[in-house]
Amino acid sequence: MTRDAVSVVGARAASPYGERVAAELASAAAERGCCVVSGAAYGIDAAAHRGALASQGSTVAVVAGGVDEAYPRAHRRLLDDIAESGCIVSEVRAGEHPTRRRFLVRNRLIAALSAGTVIVEASLRSGARNTASWATACGRVVMAVPGPVTSATSVTPHRLIREGEATLVTCIDDVLELIHPLGEVMPQRERRG
Repeated sequence: MTRDAVSVVGARAASPYGERVAAELASAAAERGCCVVSGAAYGIDAAAHRGALASQGSTVAVVAGGVDEAYPRAHRRLLDDIAESGCIVSEVRAGEHPTRRRFLVRNRLIAALSAGTVIVEASLRSGARNTASWATACGRVVMAVPGPVTSATSVTPHRLIREGEATLVTCIDDVLELIHPLGEVMPQRERRG
């Protein structure tokens, strides 16, 4: 586990609200010295990586295929940027293609590589729910951002909060309070040149 890392995951078909929240959380996490871990998928994942990069922070992309092929292809530039300041991680060999099962399995790594996982929008049958389950199994903190009650992408975060599987968070201070021991102060990250 990376002690000063937080995973930010959620819906591929994210709303502008979800993408904004994910980017802002990741940017603030990076500014506070945390590495941001996500899966490089469309929607929340990409917004989280971009938020960390915008603050010149490090971010880790856990991919479901080999690290040598950009997936999705539209994220080639994003993955190149991630590789420059962070890293791309995979359990499979170079040249291997992502499969549905590999996406679910890689969620275990996303959860395990951080001190806590934040779900920012996820529908009822979302891979983010799988990541939350892995985080719980790994003994990591699970957090969820509330959304509009009329939104299908609010179903999983709201259910996790309601059923006591996740703690409601709205900002980076909420997240840091949960992933660091009481009284511990997060050092500010030195800005790169």
